[in-house]
Amino acid sequence: MNRHIDLEERFCARNYHPLPVVLTRGEGVHVWDDADKKYLDMMSAYSAVSHGHAHPRLVRVVQEQVAQLTIVSRAYHTDKLGPFLQRICDLTGQDMALPMNTGAEAVETALKAARKWAYTIKGVARDKAEIITCAGNFHGRTIAIVAMSDEPQFQSGFGPFPPGFRVVEYGNIAALEDAINENTAAFLVEPIQGEGGIVVPPAGYLKAAEQLCHKHNVLLIADEVQTGLGRTGKFLACEHEDVHPDGLILGKALGGGILPVSMFLARLEVMNVFTPGDHGSTFGGNPLAAAVGLEALNILIDEDLPGRSARLGTYLLSCLGDIDSPLIKDVRGRGLFIGIELDPSLGSARTFCEALMTRGLLSKETHETVVRLAPPLVISDTEIDWAVRQIRDVVGDMDRMPLAS
Repeated sequence: MNRHIDLEERFCARNYHPLPVVLTRGEGVHVWDDADKKYLDMMSAYSAVSHGHAHPRLVRVVQEQVAQLTIVSRAYHTDKLGPFLQRICDLTGQDMALPMNTGAEAVETALKAARKWAYTIKGVARDKAEIITCAGNFHGRTIAIVAMSDEPQFQSGFGPFPPGFRVVEYGNIAALEDAINENTAAFLVEPIQGEGGIVVPPAGYLKAAEQLCHKHNVLLIADEVQTGLGRTGKFLACEHEDVHPDGLILGKALGGGILPVSMFLARLEVMNVFTPGDHGSTFGGNPLAAAVGLEALNILIDEDLPGRSARLGTYLLSCLGDIDSPLIKDVRGRGLFIGIELDPSLGSARTFCEALMTRGLLSKETHETVVRLAPPLVISDTEIDWAVRQIRDVVGDMDRMPLAS
């Protein structure tokens, strides 16, 4: 056994099932374990490390800002927050932003904004507002967020849950239209479902949802915590269908893989429902986070990471599509946000990821049947070729394994 793993097993709540590797450092697209074995990171912390590990520009900003000012709370103004929010609003086309820390916090912020907008602007009767979400969604793990989930494990043992949520089939525009009524405040949707298994909706779905929401005076809120900031080959995944949501949730890569940074952005009418005391966060929008977030945005643009994701994602999808095996049911995704769905009767995604790990490639399964591939956007063609060879070899090994009786 490994002493580091032993310590975690002894003192850390078992709310995760990590692969048996202890990582100690990272640079670019690679990480190293405690035995100094090198791995290609094809997970990038669920898209949080899109810029690569220890990007020199981000490290320099952190060092400079830590020595200057880190946390003072939102009780005061700082010289870092305004420029950061101006930059992200300019890049997304939104009017205002409310900074938070984690993705789940930003989702909770969006839920509060949607409900208060429904009561103060739309005129929904008190405590009757409803928010529509999709089957297979993943927006976080707080009590309110798991109330929107249809995953039994996310809810088991954690009730009672707050009311006011409806769940409809993902990708089914007719189901969305049927669910909308006079109490509907918002439709909260992932442009591509990440934790759900890298599920890409039918072409035109998001655009049709946007039109439907506008028709019925319902807010369209896009959760782009995983899909945003270049991951799918556009700055925002909504841009693939020229969709402009009323509200936008960002996180993960916004912190440059350095620290948690998230925010809810929206048009003026939505954001103006907040007044001092309605909502807040001691750490949200702190000077360190704002400095890192601004530099993370600048790097995305300066290095054209969305463009790299588009080009290399198309290449990776093509290479994976050429692997002929009964083990692989489907390969899908957009940009460098790709899922390999396995036939569960022929092999498990966990076993697949463990085999990749022994070869020096790190990934992680989702929903037991899908291997997720979401490397840092700074990955090269050569590194992708190497990753495909490892995946192809593991597929071959598993194809030759006898089925369990």
